[in-house]
Amino acid sequence: MTWFLGLVVVLVIALACGSGSADESPLRLPPECVPRGGLPNALHKLERGGEVRIAYLGGSITKSAGWRTMTEEWFREQYPQARIEAINAGISGTSSDLGVFRLERDVLRHNPDLLFIEFAGNDLSTSGERIHKSIEGIVRKARRADPDIDICFVFVVGQWMTKGLRQGEVPHTYTEHADIAEHYDMPTILMGLEVARLEHEGKLVFTGRWPETEEEKAALGDRILFSGDGIHPYDAGHRLYAEAVARSIEKMKGAGQPGPHSLPDPFREDNFEYAKPIPLDRAELSAGWRKLDVVIDPAVRKLREGAEFGDKLDALWLAEEPGESIAFRFRGTSVMVYDMVGPDCGQIIVTVDDGKPKIVPRFDSWCTGHRVTVMIAATDLPDEEHTIRLEIDDEQPDKVKLLAERGVTMDDPKRYDGTKWYAGYLLVTGEVLH
Repeated sequence: MTWFLGLVVVLVIALACGSGSADESPLRLPPECVPRGGLPNALHKLERGGEVRIAYLGGSITKSAGWRTMTEEWFREQYPQARIEAINAGISGTSSDLGVFRLERDVLRHNPDLLFIEFAGNDLSTSGERIHKSIEGIVRKARRADPDIDICFVFVVGQWMTKGLRQGEVPHTYTEHADIAEHYDMPTILMGLEVARLEHEGKLVFTGRWPETEEEKAALGDRILFSGDGIHPYDAGHRLYAEAVARSIEKMKGAGQPGPHSLPDPFREDNFEYAKPIPLDRAELSAGWRKLDVVIDPAVRKLREGAEFGDKLDALWLAEEPGESIAFRFRGTSVMVYDMVGPDCGQIIVTVDDGKPKIVPRFDSWCTGHRVTVMIAATDLPDEEHTIRLEIDDEQPDKVKLLAERGVTMDDPKRYDGTKWYAGYLLVTGEVLH
């Protein structure tokens, strides 16, 4: 799980020191829910006892069994006659600019009636312009595939956000997602608003080590311990999120009319509506690349199970030695690679046009195992023709140091030795040129 690795400092709060004491400043909370056009089609089918598919697209907080599974349970309790199927389309450490590329495979092929989008947290390190393009691309893809699909944006909260929320200030990602929601008349839910209020009242400790001794439990008392790292909720935190969704769904009843949603002119003409993954072999691959059999090969199947990516990455290539490369020409504004990182991975030298090469690690402090993610090679380029070269570096990242950032000790140096790169698809906002 890799949320905001450059933004989140893992905090350990000494519960006995009074963390979570009440804040005396006045509250000026924004609304928890803006219903706008609501969820009329999904609620109509639920009320009539129909078959309803609910998709959850987001990062690690959505991927984990928490607010997602709790809201599934709530829907089933509220609508016992309905046949509800849930689609988990969360991938840890990923943002909306990967979401728009994987929407067809991970979400739309399941024909959902309701889509929750949770990227306002992981989008924090993304430019506002790119957020608009990616989020609008998701919305327009979904509505073109099925005009009846209802869409709802949900916003998670990090510890650094709560003080601002209590003063009516919201992170820029909330605003940018809400811009698209407003344009397309879709609801938004600030799932962490109650978290900020409870923290203000001294009833919640946002970040702390789980109490293990009787003294630590006594120090926490009846306060809610929200998270261990300032962002990923414990079970009680997920419950607060799910309760916020349930309250908001109740407020949406009566909003909008069942029927196809209109598709207005784009918010941005250059949105990523037509972004699609591109097979790796469309590029020029050096001789050392080999395509792995993700279905039959037992070693790859074991790798897939360990990385928990199921069918989200159905093509996988491997290069192991320094100097192995991917090169191609394209016309567009950005390049990413849908790939997999892990203990045996190295780092990539990225060169765009005749620019200065940069290093992009494919190893971080969470790489005790393998996981699916995305490598951002280049963004916000002029919309013109470019060349790009991606090459495995002969140096490895300082893996011991990176693991130590999270208090992890390297268990087996041999397991961590390597400069491998597992790549799946090219993600180009534009066109790959032959």
